[in-house]
Amino acid sequence: MKLTRPCTTIMARWLLILILITVPSLAWGQKNKSAPAPKAAPAAHAAPASHPSGGGAGGAKAGGGGATTANRGGGTTTANKGATTTANKGATTTANKGTTTTANKGTTTTANKGTTTTTANKGATTTANKGTTTTTAGKGATTTTAGKSATTTTAGKGATTTTAGKGTTTTAGKGATTTAGGKGTTAAGGKAGATNTAGKGGAAAGKGGAAKAPAKTVTTKGGNTARVSGGRVTSIKTAHGATITRGAHGATRVESRRPGGGRLVNTGRHGGYGERGYRGRDGHRYMGRTYYRGGHYYAYGYRGGYYHGGYYYGYVPAYYYGPAFYGWAYNPWAAPVVYSWGWGGAPWYGYYGYYFNPYPAYATAALWMTDYVISQNLQAAYEAQAAANANAAAAQGDASAQQDASNGGGGGGVALTPEVKQAIADEVKAQLAAEQAAAQAPQPAAAAAAPAAAADNTSADANQPEEVPAALDPNHRTFIVSDVLNETGPDGQDCSLSAGDVVTRIDDTPDANKSVKVLVSASQKSDCASGSQVAVAVDDLQEMHNHFREQLDSGLKTLADNQGKNGLPAAPDTKTKPNPDGQVKPDTSVKGELEAQQADADKAQADVQSDQAVAPSGQGND
Repeated sequence: MKLTRPCTTIMARWLLILILITVPSLAWGQKNKSAPAPKAAPAAHAAPASHPSGGGAGGAKAGGGGATTANRGGGTTTANKGATTTANKGATTTANKGTTTTANKGTTTTANKGTTTTTANKGATTTANKGTTTTTAGKGATTTTAGKSATTTTAGKGATTTTAGKGTTTTAGKGATTTAGGKGTTAAGGKAGATNTAGKGGAAAGKGGAAKAPAKTVTTKGGNTARVSGGRVTSIKTAHGATITRGAHGATRVESRRPGGGRLVNTGRHGGYGERGYRGRDGHRYMGRTYYRGGHYYAYGYRGGYYHGGYYYGYVPAYYYGPAFYGWAYNPWAAPVVYSWGWGGAPWYGYYGYYFNPYPAYATAALWMTDYVISQNLQAAYEAQAAANANAAAAQGDASAQQDASNGGGGGGVALTPEVKQAIADEVKAQLAAEQAAAQAPQPAAAAAAPAAAADNTSADANQPEEVPAALDPNHRTFIVSDVLNETGPDGQDCSLSAGDVVTRIDDTPDANKSVKVLVSASQKSDCASGSQVAVAVDDLQEMHNHFREQLDSGLKTLADNQGKNGLPAAPDTKTKPNPDGQVKPDTSVKGELEAQQADADKAQADVQSDQAVAPSGQGND
């Protein structure tokens, strides 16, 4: 009995020591279980990184494997090459080559070259990396800077700023969002606050890490007024009243009013046209237009219709074919035709290889004329662009300005999709049916002698009924751009539409500026982005439709002249009968007026180019 009591006392003392050690340990472990760190994202192959370094006032741990650190004290610094998970309420700095996941309520700075960085917190977060993806979600202020990653996504309720990303950036939040400096596509959406976006092709981003400056208007000492948008001069109002429109590819369009009324339009040194008003046999207003191209004059007539305070002029054919010929062009041919256009070695065809691809065979004349009309627009655009760039190069003393016309377009799929081309073919068929009906209608009797028509578009004749122009006709919604235009894009910057681009009208009622919204269905590189919406003047849409009809008549003549040849089926009678209201005598004074207008435009552009306050930093919207 005396021997067992000392043993019992010793065992009791050891048991007491064990309890004193175990209870605090259990309490400490339980407290740390209350705030588990989130699971780290799956590690991916990390890019090579420079040697990481870090320091802090609290503990520090470094190793080659995975590391987990949790504390509530001061700063924690972790540097390793494995997966790292950190959960704390203090300041945390992490630099590593692997995958990093951080969840805290304090300030977090993360810099890595790994693949994925995920940060979720309520404090301020700054992230800079060269990896693939950066995702930040929190309620505090979030800043992501200098990422070369492919994707940056930020979602939060606080203010968010993303700068200098070359990849795709998507921002969604309830606060203010500002995005600048990305070359990819940016979308921003929030329920409150402001969103500022600027970039290429309707996206929000500025090239080179800075948002594009807002469009501005500057008047030179010579009295010429220039509009500068997106780093280039998009239009000039000369001191003599002409308006110069400058496209993204170098093509220009000059328009002014003629002394006797009507417009004088110069589409480059290769030609232009002048207008004069006259009265038709039916007593209506008409506008005669004389084109001068390649040393030749071509004259067409346009019938005026009064609508909402102004006149819109629609193309009138100079002659009609017989009903049978229109039926041959409208209905399917007996067998598909493989037609050789002979474009293989043409510079314009190679240049637009990324944009246009003709049908391999033609089951109807409507499909053949679809390719004919598109090709005519692209050829004209290429010639105008090449001439403008050659003149600019001569003025500058180098060949840099010619590069846009000599280099081919971008890669990828053809921009003119089968769906867009089918929409054009449907327009062709509708117009063929309309011309067939017009050819069969009796000609109106000549009206009593009437005074010459005024050339303005504002004053209406007495009791003039309103006529919806073809530009607003619900049956005509697809339009091929026929001349260079500058419109305001979704980002507030000017964007160009070039000959051969395709737009679809989505509004039926003009706004206060007599414009309607259109969807850009197909566009060339550097033009308004496909899928974007812009406002286009009804006058400009009417001009597109008129040019479309002119080219259709030219295509019908080509078919009539070549029927039974080059694989084309034989056509019925191709005789024509003149349309009196479409017979216009050419105005041979147009040539001299176009030359004087071009000289004035050259001086104005040289004046603008030499003015340092206007001189653009770049030519295109690359």
